[in-house]
Amino acid sequence: MADPAPKRQRLTTSAAAEEAAAAAVSPAPQQTAAPPSHQQQQQQVQQAKKVKQVVMPTAVPPPTVPADPAAWENAVLLIDKPQGWTSFDVCGKLRGALAALLRRKNREVKVGHAGTLDPMATGLLIVCVGRGTKAVDAFMAMEKEYSGTLRLGEATPSYDADTPVEEQLPWEHITDEALLRARDSFLGEVQQLPPMYSAIKVGGQKLYEAARKGKEVERTPRTVTVDRFDLWRDEGDAQNVHFRVVCSKGTYIRSLAHDLGRALGSAAHLTALRREAIGEYRVQGAWDVEQLAGQVAEQRRRQREQQQQQQQPAADNQQQLEASSSKEQ
Repeated sequence: MADPAPKRQRLTTSAAAEEAAAAAVSPAPQQTAAPPSHQQQQQQVQQAKKVKQVVMPTAVPPPTVPADPAAWENAVLLIDKPQGWTSFDVCGKLRGALAALLRRKNREVKVGHAGTLDPMATGLLIVCVGRGTKAVDAFMAMEKEYSGTLRLGEATPSYDADTPVEEQLPWEHITDEALLRARDSFLGEVQQLPPMYSAIKVGGQKLYEAARKGKEVERTPRTVTVDRFDLWRDEGDAQNVHFRVVCSKGTYIRSLAHDLGRALGSAAHLTALRREAIGEYRVQGAWDVEQLAGQVAEQRRRQREQQQQQQQPAADNQQQLEASSSKEQ
C-alpha cells in the first residue's frame, strides 16, 4: 500500500486579529489589577512547589547489571515484555529480585512502569526504580510507536484476541483503496471511545470488571492524536492487515482497530501488538525480563559469597582463641 496521505491542515481563527478589531471599535478602560489575596498567594506557592524539574533516572542498559547496588537508587530499565505477562507481573518480578539484592523488604523497593501493555501485547515497557519513579509521568507523556496485525470481519468483546470472536461480518468487499480512505479519517486529532476491557475507572469501578460481568458502562470519548497509521495486507491471507502506528499518550490501539473495522462497514480486532518505541527509547535496546532478573539474582549470590569469605577469617580466629583458651585451662 502507498504511504499514508498527509495530514489535513487545520484551519484556525486568529484570536489576536479578533481582539485587535474589538479593541479598535471599543477600547477597554485600563484597570489596576487587585493584589492577590492571601489564599491565592498560598495557592501560587503550592503550585510552584509542584512544578519542579524532574531529574531523569540513569538508564541501566543490557547486557550486564551495574556492580554497585547504589545504581538502583535512581534507575530506569527498558524491558521487552513477553506475551502473557501483565505489566504488573514484570514490576513484581523485578521488585522481588532487587529487594533480595538490596536486602530490603519488597514493599521498600519502589518499582513502577510508565504505561501499561496488555497481556497479549509484547514490546517496550519502561520500568523506573527508586527515585526514578518520579519520572514516570514524563515517560508516559512521550509519543508511542506500535506495530501489529488486525483481522477484518471479526469482532471480540475486548477488541483483541484475548476474548472469543462474538461477531462475524463480510469483509471480502474491502479493497486496499477503501482501507486507505477509512484510515485517513483516523489521522490527526480524533475522538476515541475507550474499550470496556480497560483499567479506566468509571464510578469507582474498573471497566474490565464490569465487562467481565457482561455489563456495558457509558464511557466518555477521549481526544488522542494519531500521527502515522500505515496499513498493508498480508500476502498469504488478505483478511489480515498489518500496521504501524505512531500516536499520543492514551491511545488504545485495540479501539483504533475496532473503529477502523466499523468505518469499513465490517468488523476488526487485534491479533498481534508490539510496542516498538516510547519517545526516543526503542525496544531493540531492551532487556529480556528473565535475563535481567537472573543477573540480579546472580549478583546477590556473589554478594553472599563475598560476605562469607570476609566473615571466615574472623570465625577462624575466634575458633583459635577458644582452642588456645581451652588448652591453658
